[in-house]
Amino acid sequence: MNTVTRMMSAIALAATSAAALATTDHARNASMDTVQHLQDFQVIEFRRYTVATGQRDRFTRYFDTYFPEAFEQLGAMVFGQFHERGNADHFTWLRGFKDINARPIVNSAFYYGPLWKEHRIKVNAILPDSDNVMLLRPADTEDRIPVLPAVDPVDEPAGAHGIVVAEIFPVNKGSEDAFAKQARAGFAHYATAGVRPAGVLVSLDVPNNFPQLPIRRDGPWVVWLGVVRDAASLQTLEAAMTDAQAGFDATGQLRGAPERVVMDPTPRSRLRWLDAVAP
Repeated sequence: MNTVTRMMSAIALAATSAAALATTDHARNASMDTVQHLQDFQVIEFRRYTVATGQRDRFTRYFDTYFPEAFEQLGAMVFGQFHERGNADHFTWLRGFKDINARPIVNSAFYYGPLWKEHRIKVNAILPDSDNVMLLRPADTEDRIPVLPAVDPVDEPAGAHGIVVAEIFPVNKGSEDAFAKQARAGFAHYATAGVRPAGVLVSLDVPNNFPQLPIRRDGPWVVWLGVVRDAASLQTLEAAMTDAQAGFDATGQLRGAPERVVMDPTPRSRLRWLDAVAP
């Protein structure tokens, strides 16, 4: 290959690489543009279900198939749904509402509507406990859970991947915001390579305005959420969590040890690891 040919090949390769980067940037921007109207949910339910023994995969298929878009059409959001590691019968999901007044409106429309009426008997038959629910809100504007693009059945045929981690801090009553603020230094150390923060939530202490669905009253809590790329990144995150614990204890605002919940996204969970789109 002569010099001119090598130069032409190098130019062609550079052009191809530039085009690929431009395409990736465009896809990233276009993908996030499609969900801009789905941001800013101020009320969050952290719902942890106990499913009948051996029936979690069955329940997951029902949930993934029927429910996420149903809530979206009603103005709510299913941020993500997960299998808890170490709890084979636990199914956890995060539901968001625009504000507290939207909660009874959306829930009434869903639970008294045609979709739930059609499927509730078979779903409830394998769902012995759905009462473990924390009612939460973002600690601050930048702490909102991101709404990621829905799993693409063409470009993501294997479904969602990555790991989602929640660290639940039981805090003294009235100290939710203060602890969240003081804990930021510790949380900052969590965001290493392969770990992306996905929200900081605090208890929302208001009456249950849809009493058909119970919520827990043994709070308050502060909850850190993150998305992790793989097992090696999870190890790094867990080490950072252990290192940060002394600083959290020093605030004097904890009323117990934090609970760490490690979860695998279900195939259609929005909250997942995406290489092209950062939460």
